[in-house]
Amino acid sequence: MSRSPQSARHLVIIAVMASMAMVAIEATIVSTAMPQIVSQLGDLHLYSWVFSSFLLTQTAMTVIFGKLADLYGRKPVLLTGIAIFLVGSTLSGFAWSMPSMIAFRLLQGVGAGAIQPVALTIVADLYPARERGKVQGYLASVWAISAVLGPMVGGFIIHNLSWAWIFWINLPIGLAAAAGFIAFLRESERHARPSIDFGGAALFMAAIAALMMALTYAGDNALTQAGWAGGVFVVCVVGFVLQERRAAEPMISFALWSRRPIAACNSATVLAGMILMGATTFLPMYVQGVLHRSPVVAGLALTMMMVGWPSGATFAAKSFHRLGLRRMLIGGSSFVPLGAVLLLFLSPGASPVIAGVASLIMGFGMGTSSVSSLMLIQEIVKPEERGSATASNLFSRNLGSTLGATLFGAVLNFGLSHSKGVATVTSDQLKALLQNRAADLGDSDLIRLVLHQSLHLTFVSIFVIGLCVVSLFSLVPTIRLSGDKPVPVEVLSPMED
Repeated sequence: MSRSPQSARHLVIIAVMASMAMVAIEATIVSTAMPQIVSQLGDLHLYSWVFSSFLLTQTAMTVIFGKLADLYGRKPVLLTGIAIFLVGSTLSGFAWSMPSMIAFRLLQGVGAGAIQPVALTIVADLYPARERGKVQGYLASVWAISAVLGPMVGGFIIHNLSWAWIFWINLPIGLAAAAGFIAFLRESERHARPSIDFGGAALFMAAIAALMMALTYAGDNALTQAGWAGGVFVVCVVGFVLQERRAAEPMISFALWSRRPIAACNSATVLAGMILMGATTFLPMYVQGVLHRSPVVAGLALTMMMVGWPSGATFAAKSFHRLGLRRMLIGGSSFVPLGAVLLLFLSPGASPVIAGVASLIMGFGMGTSSVSSLMLIQEIVKPEERGSATASNLFSRNLGSTLGATLFGAVLNFGLSHSKGVATVTSDQLKALLQNRAADLGDSDLIRLVLHQSLHLTFVSIFVIGLCVVSLFSLVPTIRLSGDKPVPVEVLSPMED
């Protein structure tokens, strides 16, 4: 991609931020509206699939669209993704049943799977490493602001408009972003006729879909269905590996994914995604259920992570050229277990300020390491591999979130059923505790103690995984980036070298 004039680059970045804001706000704004939506559409048992379906296709398609962006160019692939996302949003607003809503959310997820990796790849194409830091800070702020605005906007729409506008609000934003890319993004023409690995793409999607369904079923204790889905996953993975070894243009380049810096960063990103899901899910539960504070206080404790994340991202973006990417990765990720240590000191009589400070520190660490790992991965590959490399990092984060939901949910359930010298707590009692329905609780102090012990196990798991994140980042070799100069060849060696 040729460099664009400075003014045009700024306009393209505005379009990038608009397109990413649609995806970023989607989770929080939809979760706010779902109680009203399910009350009208029925089928409460399908509630979780409205979210799982979106995440499923988004995760599966991220790698595929990253590869297509390398083959056909960023602009056509990104515009296709925006179009699919807007069609899915429009149809979701017209959903007449929960199955139709799930189907349209699947379509939305396909579009999101194109928007995220390709938009970040465009940023890497337009800005050299030293200039890209400030832009990465802007993008991190988009996610933080969306996390805060999502519930507010969702609540306003629910009280004043039809729930359909939860989805239709994407239309003007998406059309404006597409217009910006059409008008200001310039790419050199590609005359080659690439070979598309359709078989690999289909097997990869099937494998990821089976894996996520297996994890979802396992989280719901539906072990038979989880076993069948796991079997399908194994078969698809074997078929996918065989297909990729003989494809002319493999959908996933094993040589690319096995390079030591990429393998270490992506492995650490999987674990960081698990921690993010564990903290965002169970920290508010502790503040509400154990510390007996209001949902507003619980939300504020979690919001501190959304403050720490862009702060860490901005710090990393401005400092990596002085401190070095390896130091930023190791030093930044060290804040994750440091924050998790504070969670271990939480007790039924503790102040929610401890939870907020822990959330802030962990957010800072994840923001620092996420931006540093993404920039490192984008810089050590060739331009024609940058889309695939970027997508690999985003895929790792999404996969980690899915694994984290299942793992920490299993840890919590184990704690609830194996509390020390205390009777087992039922789901109805736990729900009554979180909703502050004292009449349905019986001995509320006993239930709070059980929940404390169970969540303490979860926080211990988060701390241990945080240490593993730091260990994996320590495997990244020292890499010096200076302007647009190429990276030394030895950095691009596979893990086994």
